[in-house]
Amino acid sequence: MPESILIQQPSQAAQQLLVLHHGVGASAQQLVPLGQQLALQFPIAFIVSVHAPYASDISASGAQWFSVQGITDENRPERVAQAMPAFLHNLRYWQHTSGVEPGATAVLGFSQGAIMALEAAQAHAGLAGRIVALSGRYARLPTHAPEKTTLHFIHGKSDPVIHYGHCVAAAEQLVALGADLTADVIPYLGHDITTDVIELVLERLTGHIPQHHWDAVLNAAAQQAASAQSGDRE
Repeated sequence: MPESILIQQPSQAAQQLLVLHHGVGASAQQLVPLGQQLALQFPIAFIVSVHAPYASDISASGAQWFSVQGITDENRPERVAQAMPAFLHNLRYWQHTSGVEPGATAVLGFSQGAIMALEAAQAHAGLAGRIVALSGRYARLPTHAPEKTTLHFIHGKSDPVIHYGHCVAAAEQLVALGADLTADVIPYLGHDITTDVIELVLERLTGHIPQHHWDAVLNAAAQQAASAQSGDRE
Protein backbone atom coordinates (compact mmCIF):
# COMPACT_ATOMS: atom_id res chain seq x y z
CA MET A 1 0.00 0.00 0.00
CA PRO A 2 1.27 3.52 -0.76
CA GLU A 3 2.26 5.60 2.23
CA SER A 4 0.73 8.79 3.55
CA ILE A 5 2.20 11.98 2.12
CA LEU A 6 3.92 14.47 4.40
CA ILE A 7 3.12 17.82 2.80
CA GLN A 8 4.77 20.14 5.32
CA GLN A 9 6.95 19.66 8.38
CA PRO A 10 8.11 23.01 9.76
CA SER A 11 11.70 23.33 10.95
CA GLN A 12 10.51 24.81 14.23
CA ALA A 13 7.95 23.35 16.62
CA ALA A 14 4.64 22.91 14.81
CA GLN A 15 1.81 25.13 16.04
CA GLN A 16 -0.99 23.22 14.29
CA LEU A 17 -1.56 19.77 12.88
CA LEU A 18 -3.70 19.38 9.76
CA VAL A 19 -4.55 15.77 8.87
CA LEU A 20 -6.26 15.15 5.52
CA HIS A 21 -8.29 12.04 4.62
CA HIS A 22 -9.21 11.13 1.04
CA GLY A 23 -12.36 9.56 -0.38
CA VAL A 24 -13.06 5.92 -1.12
CA GLY A 25 -11.15 4.46 -4.05
CA ALA A 26 -8.69 7.35 -4.10
CA SER A 27 -5.28 7.86 -2.47
CA ALA A 28 -3.37 10.34 -0.34
CA GLN A 29 -2.48 12.17 -3.54
CA GLN A 30 -6.11 13.29 -3.92
CA LEU A 31 -5.82 15.92 -1.17
CA VAL A 32 -2.27 17.12 -1.83
CA PRO A 33 -3.48 20.24 -3.73
CA LEU A 34 -5.62 21.18 -0.71
CA GLY A 35 -2.70 20.48 1.62
CA GLN A 36 -0.38 22.66 -0.43
CA GLN A 37 -2.77 25.60 -0.19
CA LEU A 38 -3.09 25.03 3.54
CA ALA A 39 0.70 25.09 3.82
CA LEU A 40 0.80 28.56 2.26
CA GLN A 41 -1.74 29.80 4.81
CA PHE A 42 -0.26 27.97 7.81
CA PRO A 43 3.55 27.96 7.43
CA ILE A 44 4.15 26.59 10.96
CA ALA A 45 1.67 23.74 10.60
CA PHE A 46 2.49 20.05 10.29
CA ILE A 47 0.40 18.84 7.34
CA VAL A 48 -0.08 15.26 6.19
CA SER A 49 -2.39 13.58 3.67
CA VAL A 50 -3.25 10.15 5.02
CA HIS A 51 -3.52 7.06 2.83
CA ALA A 52 -6.36 4.83 4.02
CA PRO A 53 -5.15 1.43 5.27
CA TYR A 54 -7.24 -0.96 3.20
CA ALA A 55 -7.16 -1.71 -0.52
CA SER A 56 -10.26 -0.43 -2.28
CA ASP A 57 -12.74 -2.91 -3.65
CA ILE A 58 -13.95 -0.42 -6.26
CA SER A 59 -10.57 0.81 -7.56
CA ALA A 60 -7.51 -1.25 -8.46
CA SER A 61 -5.04 1.36 -7.19
CA GLY A 62 -7.09 3.16 -4.51
CA ALA A 63 -7.75 2.66 -0.81
CA GLN A 64 -10.60 2.83 1.65
CA TRP A 65 -11.49 2.86 5.33
CA PHE A 66 -14.52 0.65 4.74
CA SER A 67 -16.21 -1.03 1.81
CA VAL A 68 -19.08 0.68 0.01
CA GLN A 69 -20.12 -2.49 -1.79
CA GLY A 70 -23.71 -3.10 -0.75
CA ILE A 71 -23.63 -0.10 1.60
CA THR A 72 -26.95 0.91 3.19
CA ASP A 73 -28.07 3.27 5.92
CA GLU A 74 -28.52 0.21 8.11
CA ASN A 75 -25.02 -1.29 7.73
CA ARG A 76 -22.99 1.93 7.35
CA PRO A 77 -22.64 2.59 11.12
CA GLU A 78 -21.22 -0.90 11.72
CA ARG A 79 -18.69 -0.56 8.91
CA VAL A 80 -17.57 2.83 10.23
CA ALA A 81 -17.26 1.42 13.75
CA GLN A 82 -15.09 -1.44 12.51
CA ALA A 83 -12.73 1.02 10.79
CA MET A 84 -12.63 3.48 13.71
CA PRO A 85 -9.76 1.92 15.75
CA ALA A 86 -7.41 2.18 12.76
CA PHE A 87 -8.55 5.75 12.07
CA LEU A 88 -7.96 6.83 15.68
CA HIS A 89 -4.60 5.04 15.87
CA ASN A 90 -3.48 6.86 12.74
CA LEU A 91 -4.60 10.27 13.97
CA ARG A 92 -2.95 9.84 17.36
CA TYR A 93 0.23 8.68 15.63
CA TRP A 94 0.42 11.98 13.75
CA GLN A 95 -0.40 13.98 16.87
CA HIS A 96 2.48 12.23 18.66
CA THR A 97 4.83 12.61 15.69
CA SER A 98 4.09 16.31 15.23
CA GLY A 99 4.02 17.10 18.95
CA VAL A 100 0.71 18.91 18.50
CA GLU A 101 -2.10 18.58 21.04
CA PRO A 102 -5.67 17.66 20.00
CA GLY A 103 -6.90 21.21 20.55
CA ALA A 104 -4.57 22.47 17.81
CA THR A 105 -5.42 19.60 15.46
CA ALA A 106 -7.69 20.02 12.44
CA VAL A 107 -9.02 16.85 10.83
CA LEU A 108 -10.12 17.34 7.24
CA GLY A 109 -11.90 14.72 5.18
CA PHE A 110 -13.47 14.36 1.77
CA SER A 111 -16.41 11.98 1.22
CA GLN A 112 -15.56 8.76 3.11
CA GLY A 113 -12.72 10.61 4.84
CA ALA A 114 -15.28 13.14 6.07
CA ILE A 115 -17.55 10.36 7.33
CA MET A 116 -14.71 8.92 9.40
CA ALA A 117 -13.72 12.34 10.76
CA LEU A 118 -17.26 13.28 11.79
CA GLU A 119 -17.96 9.95 13.45
CA ALA A 120 -14.58 10.00 15.24
CA ALA A 121 -15.35 13.39 16.79
CA GLN A 122 -18.82 12.17 17.75
CA ALA A 123 -17.44 9.10 19.52
CA HIS A 124 -14.35 10.59 21.17
CA ALA A 125 -14.51 13.92 23.00
CA GLY A 126 -11.60 16.28 22.56
CA LEU A 127 -10.21 14.43 19.55
CA ALA A 128 -9.51 17.61 17.58
CA GLY A 129 -10.11 21.32 17.68
CA ARG A 130 -11.69 21.34 14.23
CA ILE A 131 -13.34 18.93 11.84
CA VAL A 132 -13.73 19.96 8.19
CA ALA A 133 -16.19 17.72 6.34
CA LEU A 134 -16.13 18.08 2.55
CA SER A 135 -18.96 16.31 0.73
CA GLY A 136 -19.49 14.01 3.70
CA ARG A 137 -22.16 12.87 6.13
CA TYR A 138 -22.65 11.11 9.45
CA ALA A 139 -23.26 7.38 9.47
CA ARG A 140 -26.24 8.29 11.66
CA LEU A 141 -27.38 11.70 12.87
CA PRO A 142 -25.38 12.96 15.88
CA THR A 143 -26.82 12.68 19.36
CA HIS A 144 -24.64 15.29 21.07
CA ALA A 145 -22.42 18.25 20.27
CA PRO A 146 -18.69 17.45 20.38
CA GLU A 147 -17.09 19.36 23.24
CA LYS A 148 -14.50 22.01 22.26
CA THR A 149 -14.64 20.92 18.62
CA THR A 150 -15.71 23.27 15.84
CA LEU A 151 -17.32 21.62 12.82
CA HIS A 152 -17.16 22.98 9.27
CA PHE A 153 -19.45 21.43 6.64
CA ILE A 154 -18.97 22.20 2.95
CA HIS A 155 -21.20 20.41 0.45
CA GLY A 156 -22.26 20.74 -3.16
CA LYS A 157 -25.95 21.14 -3.88
CA SER A 158 -25.45 19.10 -7.07
CA ASP A 159 -23.53 16.28 -5.36
CA PRO A 160 -24.69 13.01 -7.00
CA VAL A 161 -22.85 10.76 -4.52
CA ILE A 162 -23.84 12.09 -1.08
CA HIS A 163 -26.95 14.27 -1.14
CA TYR A 164 -26.52 17.72 0.38
CA GLY A 165 -29.59 17.05 2.52
CA HIS A 166 -27.38 15.00 4.84
CA CYS A 167 -25.31 18.13 5.49
CA VAL A 168 -28.41 20.24 6.16
CA ALA A 169 -30.00 17.67 8.48
CA ALA A 170 -26.79 17.23 10.47
CA ALA A 171 -26.25 20.99 10.80
CA GLU A 172 -29.82 21.54 12.01
CA GLN A 173 -29.49 18.72 14.53
CA LEU A 174 -26.15 19.99 15.81
CA VAL A 175 -27.36 23.59 16.16
CA ALA A 176 -30.23 22.30 18.29
CA LEU A 177 -27.68 20.41 20.39
CA GLY A 178 -25.60 23.56 20.91
CA ALA A 179 -22.67 22.73 18.64
CA ASP A 180 -20.21 25.25 17.25
CA LEU A 181 -20.31 24.95 13.47
CA THR A 182 -20.48 26.48 10.02
CA ALA A 183 -22.35 24.87 7.13
CA ASP A 184 -22.04 25.90 3.50
CA VAL A 185 -24.04 24.39 0.64
CA ILE A 186 -22.61 25.51 -2.70
CA PRO A 187 -24.92 25.73 -5.75
CA TYR A 188 -23.89 23.72 -8.84
CA LEU A 189 -21.01 22.02 -7.02
CA GLY A 190 -20.86 18.25 -7.44
CA HIS A 191 -18.83 15.67 -5.52
CA ASP A 192 -15.57 17.55 -5.92
CA ILE A 193 -12.95 19.79 -4.34
CA THR A 194 -12.70 22.88 -6.52
CA THR A 195 -10.70 26.07 -6.13
CA ASP A 196 -13.77 27.69 -4.59
CA VAL A 197 -14.01 24.89 -2.02
CA ILE A 198 -10.34 25.27 -1.10
CA GLU A 199 -10.77 29.03 -0.69
CA LEU A 200 -13.79 28.47 1.55
CA VAL A 201 -11.87 25.96 3.69
CA LEU A 202 -9.14 28.54 4.21
CA GLU A 203 -11.73 31.19 5.04
CA ARG A 204 -13.45 29.02 7.61
CA LEU A 205 -10.20 27.95 9.29
CA THR A 206 -8.86 31.50 9.54
CA GLY A 207 -12.03 33.54 9.98
CA HIS A 208 -14.15 31.52 12.40
CA ILE A 209 -13.16 31.86 16.05
CA PRO A 210 -14.22 28.74 17.98
CA GLN A 211 -17.07 29.36 20.42
CA HIS A 212 -15.18 27.99 23.41
CA HIS A 213 -12.47 30.61 22.81
CA TRP A 214 -15.12 33.33 22.90
CA ASP A 215 -16.57 31.81 26.06
CA ALA A 216 -13.16 31.81 27.73
CA VAL A 217 -12.65 35.49 26.90
CA LEU A 218 -16.11 36.43 28.15
CA ASN A 219 -15.64 34.43 31.36
CA ALA A 220 -12.26 36.09 31.99
CA ALA A 221 -13.79 39.52 31.41
CA ALA A 222 -16.66 38.76 33.78
CA GLN A 223 -14.26 37.56 36.48
CA GLN A 224 -12.11 40.67 36.04
CA ALA A 225 -15.17 42.91 36.35
CA ALA A 226 -16.35 41.06 39.44
CA SER A 227 -12.91 41.38 40.99
CA ALA A 228 -12.82 45.10 40.26
CA GLN A 229 -16.22 45.63 41.86
CA SER A 230 -15.12 43.67 44.90
CA GLY A 231 -12.03 45.86 45.20
CA ASP A 232 -14.13 49.02 44.96
CA ARG A 233 -16.33 47.86 47.86
CA GLU A 234 -13.27 47.21 49.98
